[in-house]
Amino acid sequence: MLITFGRLTHRLKFLLLLLTLLITSCQQKPMEVKVIQNLVYGNYNSQNQEKALLLDLYLPETKPDKPLPLLIYIHGGGWLRGTKEYCPGKIVAQRNYAMACISYRFSNEALFPAQIHDVKKAVRWLRKNADKYDIDPNIFGVWGPSAGGHLSALLGTSAGVKELEGTNNPEISSAVQAVCSWYPVTDFTKVTPAFDEPITPAVEEKYKDKEWYGYTLVTNKLLGGPVSQKLELAALANPINYIDAQDPPFLIMHGEKDNVVPMSQSVLLADALSEKGVEVQLEKKNLIGDIIMVEVKLLTLL
Repeated sequence: MLITFGRLTHRLKFLLLLLTLLITSCQQKPMEVKVIQNLVYGNYNSQNQEKALLLDLYLPETKPDKPLPLLIYIHGGGWLRGTKEYCPGKIVAQRNYAMACISYRFSNEALFPAQIHDVKKAVRWLRKNADKYDIDPNIFGVWGPSAGGHLSALLGTSAGVKELEGTNNPEISSAVQAVCSWYPVTDFTKVTPAFDEPITPAVEEKYKDKEWYGYTLVTNKLLGGPVSQKLELAALANPINYIDAQDPPFLIMHGEKDNVVPMSQSVLLADALSEKGVEVQLEKKNLIGDIIMVEVKLLTLL
């Protein structure tokens, strides 16, 4: 099911084109791809050790005639796991686009807003180094599933929000020109009542058979406690709290059978964007959320 609000701009068409290219990648002769791995876009301290924030850059091997649009990929994993290596960067670069797949701090090392600080730091680093890699600094899209979908949506709606910008190159914009968000959490206070319960052995026993309860656990780790006890931080993490008419167009995808992140979370985001006059397209897939991601993982093996 496809639900579209407003007209399609070239920026939203850019995202739709990229996703179409992923689906049809086997039907066309691909370009050669250059992969630059483990570029350091920032550093952080963890347990008195300096650690690097890394990204991988996928580019066409042949130098382009003009700077390339860039798609930034933010992996999922409950803000607690996952890797930048699960990335369809080669497929995107084969179609004459640039793609950056980024790492970010997990919640077992730092609570929110560290994750969005890292994402914005990566955006600014990429914009600062755009000329070096033949990237167009004015055409940045972002795409992510699950936790990456949440961070993608938050990146798209919170440009210039001081509490979420973090450090490094503050004079450079962290704004993106298009957003593709897959099955994101968009309002932590409206996911499930279990988000309000502290984690105790009794609560774990009560919900252990519920597939969505794992998301409760990782959300508590992200915020440092149940949503009911972290309402201010939860509000800071909600993408819908920052929407205005200047936000970029959104493409939102969600599985109608998703039993972890409710479809209603994507509907909330789409409705809120539409109310502010932001172009948004919501595509409902007759799948559970993570099956969509499996399709992309399989494509990376082609």
